[in-house]
Amino acid sequence: MISEADKLRVTAAIRAAEARTAGEIFCVIARHSSDYRLVPVAWAAALALFVPLPLLYLTAWSAPVVYLLQIVAFIVATFALSQPVVRFSIVPRRARHDRAHAEAMRQFYAQGIDKTEHRTGVLIFASAAERYVEVVADAGINDKVSSDVWDDAVRALVSAVRDGRPADGFVAAIERCGTVLAEHFPPGALKRGELPDKLLEI
Repeated sequence: MISEADKLRVTAAIRAAEARTAGEIFCVIARHSSDYRLVPVAWAAALALFVPLPLLYLTAWSAPVVYLLQIVAFIVATFALSQPVVRFSIVPRRARHDRAHAEAMRQFYAQGIDKTEHRTGVLIFASAAERYVEVVADAGINDKVSSDVWDDAVRALVSAVRDGRPADGFVAAIERCGTVLAEHFPPGALKRGELPDKLLEI
């Protein structure tokens, strides 16, 4: 999703931001937060339930034939709805965002962002298929700033990802997060360099 050259740009942006603060920034971009493999099956099953109704009332076909057609409808619908372009579009928006949020929190803990000495880590997370962006700040930061201070960073990243410029979005979000961190955690006040300066693609 992001070239090596753009990853280097993001790394440089993280280092520049962290030079102004004792806070830590880590970035993750996910192709998708879930495969949603069961969603097409659920939709296909619901569709197949209604297949027999018109056939039983409008045709003289026997029950075994109708049952066979019901099975065929289920298989065809499952295959059609399982295509990636279709599959992600039939997942309810709330469900997509819930899965993406869960993945953001999983990455927050998996990457050890909660393990910094003074709890000053920030995760900038984007999930492409879900069109979801979130900034997750650790407890040490949340004690000093409210979650809505990250809205500007989220908007910058969302706008750039929508335009097909994810690296530009991450750079802009990093700069905005760095400004907030510099205000509350000036350089030299706390231990630095506890997290890798990188963009992780999953």
